Amino acid sequence: MRELLRILLPLLVWLASFSAMYGLHGLGCALGWSEVAMPAMSLFRWTLLVAWLCAILVQLLLLLAVGKRPFNLASDFYRKVNVATAWVGVTATGWTLFPVAVSSTCG
Repeated sequence: MRELLRILLPLLVWLASFSAMYGLHGLGCALGWSEVAMPAMSLFRWTLLVAWLCAILVQLLLLLAVGKRPFNLASDFYRKVNVATAWVGVTATGWTLFPVAVSSTCG
C-alpha cells in the first residue's frame, strides 16, 4: 500500500496544484488583482506565474527525490514506475497550468 501511495504522490500534487491555481485565479479576479499595476505585469499575472513556477518546482523536487532515493522500495519495478509518474507529474503541471498562468484573464 505504501508503494502505491508513493507512486501516486506526483499525481496527487498535480491535482492539488491544479485546484489551487484555478482557485487563485478566481480569487485574483474577485479581488481585482488584474487592476493592480506592478513592473511589467499586473499583480494578477505575477501571482499566477509565480504559483505556476512553484508548482513545477515542487514536482521537480519530487522527481529528484524519487530519482536519487528509491524510498526503500521492494523492487526496481516500483522505482521505475515512481520515476515515470514523477515525470508525468512534471509534464502535467507544466502543460495544464501554462494557459492559466500566461493567457487567462478576468472577464
